[in-house]
Amino acid sequence: MNKKTKEEVQALVDKATSGDKKALETLVTDVQDMIFNLSLRMLGTFADAEDATQDILLKMITHLSSFRGESRFTTWVFQIAVNHLKSYKKHMFANVPLSFDFYGNDIENGKIEDVPDLTQNVDKDILAEELKMSCTNVMLQCLDTESRCIFILGTMFQIDSRMAGDILGMTPEAYRQRLSRVRRKMADFLSQYCGEYGGGRCRCKNRVNYAIQSRRLNPQQLDYVTAAEIPVKTIFDVKSAMEEIDELSQDFSFCKPYQSPGRTKKMIQEFLDSTQLSIIKNS
Repeated sequence: MNKKTKEEVQALVDKATSGDKKALETLVTDVQDMIFNLSLRMLGTFADAEDATQDILLKMITHLSSFRGESRFTTWVFQIAVNHLKSYKKHMFANVPLSFDFYGNDIENGKIEDVPDLTQNVDKDILAEELKMSCTNVMLQCLDTESRCIFILGTMFQIDSRMAGDILGMTPEAYRQRLSRVRRKMADFLSQYCGEYGGGRCRCKNRVNYAIQSRRLNPQQLDYVTAAEIPVKTIFDVKSAMEEIDELSQDFSFCKPYQSPGRTKKMIQEFLDSTQLSIIKNS
């Protein structure tokens, strides 16, 4: 989010709720990448994250008049997004929950050597990179919903415990304790199984064909390697130094943020240009 003072943000909110389209576009543009990246990590796939981002932005717009400036605007948006995503039931993993035991067993016992070449003439290194990003993202689905949210806020967005506590409705102390535990759980799994980010024997390049066969990877639909990476500071005004929760920060370098896909931005712009906007402003 582009850094703005509290007064500047409130002025934009006031203008937007009064019908100023430009002010509303600025508010939406400032938070759309933040919402998309939170949705991507919470739900596990680009398609589900795009759908959820649209839903959350719609909620933000329709509830904009309720923002009173009692907290930072980003905190308020995070609260809307987190509440929506914690109860989101339309995503791929909603009815097929994962676990670390299941994931670990698949790594240990999957018959990767029995699968033929399914790469469809796509460079295997590219497919391995796509699988690496997808796998670490899907791995988050092994956490329960609240633990996943805590991990994402603390590790990817590097939100301090006071603000995170406000978003999640818990004390800063409780948040720090939960964050430390869940980060350790993730680090232990990576250390045991993952050869890319830990000390395990699993290598993405060796599992490309197995992943394609299992429909975890589609050579014709590469989301991560085609997405534009952006610095975390571009989408959220993080502190210059995160609170010292633990010593695990370098273990989670896979938590990379991305620009919202062009099709999502196009949808948002079409919505802002539509006649529906006048209805929402009067709701």
